[in-house]
Amino acid sequence: MTKQWIVRVQGKEYGPADIETLREWKTEGRLLAGNEARRADVDLWSTAADIPGLFDAGTLDVARGDGLTQPPLQRRSFAQILAETFRIYRNGFSQFLSLTLLVVLPSACGQLATAWFQTGSNVNLDLQTLTVGAFAFCMTVLTMVLWPVYIAAIQILTAERLAGRRIGFVAALNEAVKFWPRVAALCIFVYGVFALLTIFALAIAVMIVAGASSLLLIFFALALLVIQIWMFGRFFINVLFWQQFAVLENASVVDSLRESRNLARSGRDLPWFQRPLWRGAFIVSIWAAFVLAITLGPEWTTLRHYFNELTTTQDPQALLQKLTETQQAHGFDVPSFGLNLLQRILQPVIGIAFVVLYVDSKLGGESDGLEG
Repeated sequence: MTKQWIVRVQGKEYGPADIETLREWKTEGRLLAGNEARRADVDLWSTAADIPGLFDAGTLDVARGDGLTQPPLQRRSFAQILAETFRIYRNGFSQFLSLTLLVVLPSACGQLATAWFQTGSNVNLDLQTLTVGAFAFCMTVLTMVLWPVYIAAIQILTAERLAGRRIGFVAALNEAVKFWPRVAALCIFVYGVFALLTIFALAIAVMIVAGASSLLLIFFALALLVIQIWMFGRFFINVLFWQQFAVLENASVVDSLRESRNLARSGRDLPWFQRPLWRGAFIVSIWAAFVLAITLGPEWTTLRHYFNELTTTQDPQALLQKLTETQQAHGFDVPSFGLNLLQRILQPVIGIAFVVLYVDSKLGGESDGLEG
């Protein structure tokens, strides 16, 4: 089916129109690169310059009537992508914070209820256990249900601010809800595959520990580990931009995965550090390092003590029981809870960064295609 577009000029909307009609309007001077435009099936406005195959990204037309020249669209450097990410997050902090609280509050309520129960009295222990367990389960389900809305809303809020427009928080949520079935299905698939790959890696680790005395088994486990790393990397590449295509391009589940793979592998004529794949890997690495720092940093001394005991103990079962008793005696950890909350508040940053990277990568890909 041919894509249809709607353009908005001086507050009036025209269309739907196909790409050939848009080119005629452009030739007649009725459509400029800076005019607002959107796909007929998507309520997300951008500009006519973003329509593939309509304007040359390197040499945009001169806007008639006001004497202003549209600046040429240029690819951002990695530093500029990060700077743009934090600018969008800073300017839209209240909206991104509200969006984060939408998924954090249910999870936090479940954790706080569990902590209160552990420090409370033992009156009606069975009833309290059932009530707290049911409440925590409901909060977990609610968080999972809201997660696709959270993902879609980040894409919408970021794209609007990146285009220089503002959208209300409620309007963004209403728009995000429309994408819930598609994003939820993709979440189940993407996160499910990553979970299976992680379980596979843990199984390999158990195999190595269990067969420490067998050199052949160790080599076999290492071979499996190499295969697992290769599979993890390949899948990571294929799903790098699935969120952006599912929401911003209104692509189906299959199309989102296919287009994500194609975009991630694009830019092979560029230096390796300018390709979407490596830029995405850098963004994920920076975020992962930050998460590890705030998660493991405060517990580093304790973890090192546990590791020393693990390497010297003769009874792993006794060590596991000791660790469990220590964790139960420790109770609710306020500093860890605070750091986890900080991570959640900053988590939209990585989503924003990928939207900026996606837009920048699409711009480069369209420019290369026109020049070829």
